[in-house]
Amino acid sequence: MKFVNIVKFAVPAIVLTMIAGAIIIYPERYISCCLQGFVMWAECVLPSLFPFMVITLIIIKSGFAEKASLPLKKVTGLFNLPPAAAVCFIISICSGYPAGSKCVLEFYEKGCLSQKDCKKLSYLCSTSGPLFIIGSIGVRMLGDKSAGWKILLAHFLSVLIIALILSLFSKKGEKQQLKREPVKSNLLYDSFYGAVISVAVAGGFIAFFSVAAQIFADFNFLIVFEKMFCLFTDETSAKGVSLGLIEATIGCRTLSAATGKLTLPFAGFLITFGGVSIILQQLAYLCKAGVKPLNFVGVKFIQGIACFLILLLICS
Repeated sequence: MKFVNIVKFAVPAIVLTMIAGAIIIYPERYISCCLQGFVMWAECVLPSLFPFMVITLIIIKSGFAEKASLPLKKVTGLFNLPPAAAVCFIISICSGYPAGSKCVLEFYEKGCLSQKDCKKLSYLCSTSGPLFIIGSIGVRMLGDKSAGWKILLAHFLSVLIIALILSLFSKKGEKQQLKREPVKSNLLYDSFYGAVISVAVAGGFIAFFSVAAQIFADFNFLIVFEKMFCLFTDETSAKGVSLGLIEATIGCRTLSAATGKLTLPFAGFLITFGGVSIILQQLAYLCKAGVKPLNFVGVKFIQGIACFLILLLICS
């Protein structure tokens, strides 16, 4: 156990030290990478995430989401899910990462969800949004709006199917005593402030992991993944998927330069799995609600594989 604890803290320390050292040695390269990460966030994520994040927080903090979920109690009960499941899922698919995870935490802190409920909803409410997939990935990166729609369909189906299957075979969470709180007079301020902070944090994640992904690629730490993926696809796609395992957006941007038949399936996998950056963004909220990181990562990987297979069928 002591050895495990040492490894648990030593590995991140070594990785972070390596990243810091690389930035110090090659500042001209990695400072520009960081800037590119923020530009990518501003162009691809900010416009699609911020408005919906504001709407999400207003709906939840005003108590409207709680009331809207009650008529759906019988439907969600069929899948051993709480009434809030439908509302959280709708917010997730409209907003994108990490709005669904923040929504789950908000309901948990209000007393509407148990930890078991949060575990099931963490798999269901973990989606990207249509504006990002169709606009940023389909139109801006791939230059094909129909490709964005295909990825969107496969993405939603894979997340929904896997999450519902897991919910059917799990026990229903214990009933929670709702903490009814009056709507505060500063509802708009709290909602906008929360949205700004959440979106800014997402930008920080993207910028940092864009730098980390480039450092890993430059020092050949991703060479094993690239060689493995080269067995199935071209070199550009292999590089894109390898980078996407760390930061999905930069991975999809690299994939957009590929011409292989697996470009769309790989893009769907990266968006659904999320990569280290998106997964950590979600876990920043979900861990507070009792969700176990390893279980979450495992389910996200399965959902990513499901999206890959669905896109193979659609594109064949």
